[in-house]
Amino acid sequence: MDKDQIKGRTKEATGEIKEHVGRALGDRDLEARGHAQEQEGKLQKDLGDAKEATKDKLEDLTGKNLDH
Repeated sequence: MDKDQIKGRTKEATGEIKEHVGRALGDRDLEARGHAQEQEGKLQKDLGDAKEATKDKLEDLTGKNLDH
């Protein structure tokens, strides 16, 4: 698993929690920051997914393990 996948999922979950807490408390600023963090996490997770897929494809093509 790529580090961006892990960090992205963590940011996504944290942001979603902040968004829901902000909504429950009527704190629009916290809600907006949480939503932004959630979206940032999704993008970072997607980047990690793309890197992992690329690495897997290169391993298939070359027959070499690219883990360091």
